[in-house]
Amino acid sequence: MTEPSHDSPAAGPPPDPDAPVYMGLPAARILLPRFWVALALGGPVLVLAMGEMVAPALMHQLDPRLSGWLQFALTTPVFFWSGAPFIRRWWVSLRDRDTNMFTLIVTGTGAAYFYSAAALVFGHHFPAALRGPHGVPLYFEATAFITAIVLIGQILEQRTHARTDAAIRALMDLAPKTAHRMRDGQEEDVPLEAVVPGDLLRVRPGEKVPVDGRLTEGASNVDEAMLTGEAEPVPKGDGDPVSGGTLNTTGSFVMRAERVGRDTLLAQIVRLVEEAQESEAPIQRLADRVAAWFVPAVAGIAVVTFGLWFWLGPEPRVIFAFVNAVAVLIIACPCALGLATPVSLVTGIGRGAQAGILVKNAEALERLAQATTLLIDKTGTLTEGKPRVVAIVPAVERVDPNALSPSPERLEDKSLHLAADDLLRFAAAAESSSEHPLARAIIAAAQARGLQLPAAEGFLAEPGMGVSARVQGKMVKVGRMALTAPERLGDKALHPHPTATLVSVVIDGRAAGMLVLEDPIKATTPDAIVGLHRLGLRVVMVTGDRETTALAVARSLGLDGVHAGVTPARKQELVREHRAAGEIVIFAGDGINDAPALAAADVGIAMGTGTDVAMHSAGIVLVKGDLRGLVKARHLSRAVLRNIKQNLFLAFIYNGLGIPIAAGALYPVCGWLLNPMLAGVAMSLSSIGVVSNALRLRRVRL
Repeated sequence: MTEPSHDSPAAGPPPDPDAPVYMGLPAARILLPRFWVALALGGPVLVLAMGEMVAPALMHQLDPRLSGWLQFALTTPVFFWSGAPFIRRWWVSLRDRDTNMFTLIVTGTGAAYFYSAAALVFGHHFPAALRGPHGVPLYFEATAFITAIVLIGQILEQRTHARTDAAIRALMDLAPKTAHRMRDGQEEDVPLEAVVPGDLLRVRPGEKVPVDGRLTEGASNVDEAMLTGEAEPVPKGDGDPVSGGTLNTTGSFVMRAERVGRDTLLAQIVRLVEEAQESEAPIQRLADRVAAWFVPAVAGIAVVTFGLWFWLGPEPRVIFAFVNAVAVLIIACPCALGLATPVSLVTGIGRGAQAGILVKNAEALERLAQATTLLIDKTGTLTEGKPRVVAIVPAVERVDPNALSPSPERLEDKSLHLAADDLLRFAAAAESSSEHPLARAIIAAAQARGLQLPAAEGFLAEPGMGVSARVQGKMVKVGRMALTAPERLGDKALHPHPTATLVSVVIDGRAAGMLVLEDPIKATTPDAIVGLHRLGLRVVMVTGDRETTALAVARSLGLDGVHAGVTPARKQELVREHRAAGEIVIFAGDGINDAPALAAADVGIAMGTGTDVAMHSAGIVLVKGDLRGLVKARHLSRAVLRNIKQNLFLAFIYNGLGIPIAAGALYPVCGWLLNPMLAGVAMSLSSIGVVSNALRLRRVRL
């Protein structure tokens, strides 16, 4: 088996140096078993710790000391093995003086674990004010619970990395694995890696173009939708360029290879996606930003608490100083803080799924709420991506089609007298053997009118011109040949369709009429644009289509700007230019050609009706392909971000009130120290408040 060359687009992306790796293995393989261990062992710990609340009669039969040792035995592997990756990151944060969420989590879980272990072994030395009816309260369940919660978040994050790799693999799969090389009049199948510039390659109908080059023999129509996003195949003849990965639809041709391996346009698109994923700075989570000041503040308060109790406290000063300092760390243990962000995100993602909004990257929700500019593709996003016959324009008024003269006459002298249905019937019959998208649209229009199509003989396709066939003894030509007397059709027929493709029909050498085809704007698009404007977004079209069509669509929708005739690389450049100008950019598209821009944007949004590559590259997918889903997604993102902030406030209000009491602020006044049991109740109430608030997202209106 031939190994792929590093110069081939099939060689695969290099390993992501920024992708989290633990102990030399991919994160998902390390974290998932650790999560299951934390879940299996943490569950019994939670039951033992909360048993007094749920089954007091049963727990009274269990010796508190035995319960404590069981909790210790179950929590120890959770903290040291399941939480090992986080302990490493905690150590790195201290070493690099870069405090983050892991600094806070491991400090809190570690304080809860070691305090509980000390209380279990040396509880009889603790002050009486800190002992309950069953001894010093233990907090092993906080350690196990928080470790399991954080592991869930990390596993979800790693699945996002896996989808990024899948998007790149999908791009690489567009390139064929072999090519038909011609030498000395003979054809041989060779691996794509063996093709070099200058080789002559044959491409048969229905095959993908192997590399970039130019035609030297033959002609065909090539589907370049992967590059331009446009559904209509492009005619190719002698000397015309073709790109690797595009699809040859009709004819057979010979091409000369010019750019191979990493120099092909497809390989460049793959690199663009890779670079965009690697260069995109990770969005710092709100909890991390809070932790940047909260962690040092809590640590400072704990140190001050220890010092004051050691200096001014009653005997035994060391015990009082240690216990109260640890109490500060326990009351600040981020149980509610650990829930604040993931519970809101999980609930919000579930609510989005109900509304046809698939959130693949949780960070995309935060950025979507803050976005200022929407760059949007045209074909398949604003429009349906399928041409339709929107008008049938006979040359003159209706007459009996059987009266047509078979003798050819000059086109400018006379035109035929056909009804609309007869014109469409002749055109559809002539196109019945063609696979061209315009032909399919014409045939579909005839079928929709219930027309019976007569048989066509002598079918001939002329690349770039159209088709011809004999229908009921008459020579019918259908194509883009301009009529020499367009005034006979009337301006009123063309005025409502400024973005139209015009197809003329000529029968026996005389003008029979014209078919007007358009890729219609989705019926839901105008309302969606209005909604996006109301939400404060500036909407700019970015399309590979011609400028006249793009401008007409933009005017009809009231867009704020247009970039027409752009390549995939240029789309990505535009995203970066807008971001460099200080804008937070959303890019919405549905094609392979949109993948680099989707990856480069702050938020990539793909239509569910589009290509797999686009959906893999995006952070959010609109399942129904309806742009109104973007309006709903914007509402959802704002609601989720607002909910997270509320949760963080609820989490900190308990800590803010509890920390001074835990430090012993009330002891000089009334001789009262915070009972750890009350601290546990306060932490539980904060968690319940956070979860209850997050669940409100299930009923948010979108």
